[in-house]
Amino acid sequence: MSTHRKSLAIAGILAASLTLAACVPTESGAGGSSSSSTEGFNDQDVMFAQMMIPHHQQAVEMSDMILAKQGIDPQVTELAQTIKDEQEPEIQQMEGWLEDWDASAEMGEMDHSMSGMMSDEEMGNLDSASGDEASRLFLEQMIEHHNGAIEMAQTELDEGEYPEATELAQTIINAQQAEIDEMTEILSTL
Repeated sequence: MSTHRKSLAIAGILAASLTLAACVPTESGAGGSSSSSTEGFNDQDVMFAQMMIPHHQQAVEMSDMILAKQGIDPQVTELAQTIKDEQEPEIQQMEGWLEDWDASAEMGEMDHSMSGMMSDEEMGNLDSASGDEASRLFLEQMIEHHNGAIEMAQTELDEGEYPEATELAQTIINAQQAEIDEMTEILSTL
């Protein structure tokens, strides 16, 4: 399954790259900016990074909780490790954009009101669960969490301007939808 998710993510990156490449000739800029420039970002791009960073951080925290437990279904621990491995570099990438844009990484009090974010109580329930209960709770919560990330990524695709951000948004949609499908399948076996 891991190879399948990677293939979907690569296909998404390629599709996003082709879409972005098709858009470049229609945009005219005085001075012909390079693709590594920080020009061409808007408020939506900033908000996407500001919101997705804590969203990803919570997914990594949830994954760490599962990885620290004994008696967890091996498919669940493999998935938790994959989520952590995918999202940590994306956090660093988005933090870099915010620094380049001279934008704050802080969202204030919005963190738990974002779509798919787990409450402190839900995080506590996951932390205290064990065995199959922990596996099931992780999968159910992560499906909800991923759906929230997909919703935020779709908004970025619809309204964002920064090519790297819209490319990441498409990657998030593809990878996390594939993981939702896998988690749904695993849940049916627990």
